[in-house]
Amino acid sequence: MALSDVEPRLDSADPARQLVAYLDHYRATVARKTDGLTDGELRTSRLPSGWTPLGLLSHLVHMEQRWFVWGFLAERVDEPWGDHAGGTDDGRWVVPDGVTAADLVARLHAGGERTTAILTSVPLETRGAVGGRFDADAGPPPTLAWIGFHVLQEYARHAGHLDVARELVDGSTGE
Repeated sequence: MALSDVEPRLDSADPARQLVAYLDHYRATVARKTDGLTDGELRTSRLPSGWTPLGLLSHLVHMEQRWFVWGFLAERVDEPWGDHAGGTDDGRWVVPDGVTAADLVARLHAGGERTTAILTSVPLETRGAVGGRFDADAGPPPTLAWIGFHVLQEYARHAGHLDVARELVDGSTGE
């Protein structure tokens, strides 16, 4: 029995399964929060910081890939900082012209499938590989558990940001 109507219905003692369920939940929440917005609404900021709903969506796509594929697996990733101006960690969030919400939502779910495969096939205590995001000189890379929980908090925090942005756009509230 679910403990909440808005949280994932899975109640498991397996932390990897719980991470997968919550990450899937937040990906769906983010996609739902951007659904129905016009291209203009997706590309317009209503907040002093200047981020847009489309920019946040792009950030989540790249963020998950940076942590699980480039980070944990140390696989080559085209434009790991592709959500940042200048392709650097400190650049402002940007979305290239021609990129749509549908493109980004599809990439979000494809990345989620890859994340699920990693979380369900590798022990959570395994440390990330050196050579991608992580440098051997910086000390040991984080564990898969740490990466999973870090990505989960990113999704939860940014889903909350989208709640506010969506309410400012059209008054829509709730999960």
